[in-house]
Amino acid sequence: MFGERCRFCEASLLALGLFGLLHSEQLTGVLDDCFCDIESIDVFNNFKIYPHIRKLTERDFFRYYKVNLKRPCPFWPDDSHCSIKDCHVEPCPESKVPVGIKSGNYNKYSHAANTVSEMRECEQAHELGAINSTLSNQSKEAFADWAHHDDAQDHFCGLDDEMSPESEYVDLLLNPERYTGYKGPSAWRVWNSIYEENCFKPRSVYRPLNPLAPVRGDDDGEGFYNWLEGLCLEKRVFYRLISGLHSSINIHLCAKYLLDEGWGKPVWGPNVHEFRQRFDPAETKGEGTRRLKNLYFLYLIELRALSKVAPYFERSFINLYTGNTEEDTSTKQLLLEILNETKAFPMHFDENSMFAGHKIESKTLKEEFRLHFKNISRIMDCVGCSKCRLWGKLQTQGLGTALRILFSEKEIKKLPENSPSKGFQLTRQEIVALLNGFSRLSTSIKELHNFRTLLKDHR
Repeated sequence: MFGERCRFCEASLLALGLFGLLHSEQLTGVLDDCFCDIESIDVFNNFKIYPHIRKLTERDFFRYYKVNLKRPCPFWPDDSHCSIKDCHVEPCPESKVPVGIKSGNYNKYSHAANTVSEMRECEQAHELGAINSTLSNQSKEAFADWAHHDDAQDHFCGLDDEMSPESEYVDLLLNPERYTGYKGPSAWRVWNSIYEENCFKPRSVYRPLNPLAPVRGDDDGEGFYNWLEGLCLEKRVFYRLISGLHSSINIHLCAKYLLDEGWGKPVWGPNVHEFRQRFDPAETKGEGTRRLKNLYFLYLIELRALSKVAPYFERSFINLYTGNTEEDTSTKQLLLEILNETKAFPMHFDENSMFAGHKIESKTLKEEFRLHFKNISRIMDCVGCSKCRLWGKLQTQGLGTALRILFSEKEIKKLPENSPSKGFQLTRQEIVALLNGFSRLSTSIKELHNFRTLLKDHR
């Protein structure tokens, strides 16, 4: 499986020469808190995952995301504005959304589930054709129950966007994540709130390079990392997930940077200078390598979640429903191929090592973990740039869905083969966020390889 590892190792070492070989920590070797090495992830992702996940997110089921970008920030008044017009998000006209997606209730994505909805609306609408009269009463009742499941299932993100009257469908392919010029105090305030108030950190411990922290001389972050290593595994994991997400977003902005506004034809591409400012150890006092390692750690977490949720999608009645039978079948087949690849990966993160202590203490810690992450999902409504808010909300929901999957192993194992279950369900919104969020991580690791090549050429 990993026969081409050496070639990637060589590319990594060439890049490290540009990142500064005098630094003790380099982007190579085994990651902390797990038994997987960076080189194996590079090969696995770039050859086995990235080409397929990219195709999957171009399919209709995964390209349309319903989101409320008008929800006010619940924590402070936001007066920020994007510096370029490309920050704007263009909602998708109703006529462009596949009928199978917009006709169902907020959490329905299979043909069978939509059939129940059609039974209630058949006198007003006939776009989806005849009703499947073969559905048993038991199945109809199960689908009705399905429509009412809520936060009792340990959701890590709110589901209110799906039902909000202000929510609109957005075509993700027409609103790609890229540099918008959103930076400075407004953006710092968002990330500062996430790190300082939600990562189990006392205010007396300062993050390295925090632009909002008091001036503290040439601190290299030793105090912060001594504190971090003293935490329990669960709280360390939480911080590393948020740091990894932050790193991934920064890579996207560096890779799709506005290089030239041109005459109505802007040019987007990789900005090596911006990349080095954010990740070069020489520019970041060694922080850059830690940030990138956290990206790989986050990738492993979401990879593990996909491997665990595979049985959910392998059931025959699950159909990623858009109304186009041929494409729906092809989309599910492609998804199953990706899930089979995730299951074959030999060095998964072991989530059983988390929340494994005293039962009551573990339950309390897990709930605290969940609520902290849920609060971060609410902070995404404070992002002042519409396009940044869109992708921040999607990727946060994707990670929240991955965490819910990891901690629902028992419920997933009990799933019935031929009918829905009240014990564990995913809404269409969660599925779209989960796969698009993982695709963003996959893209980040692929872009890292591209930046290595660019850095070598610059050298």
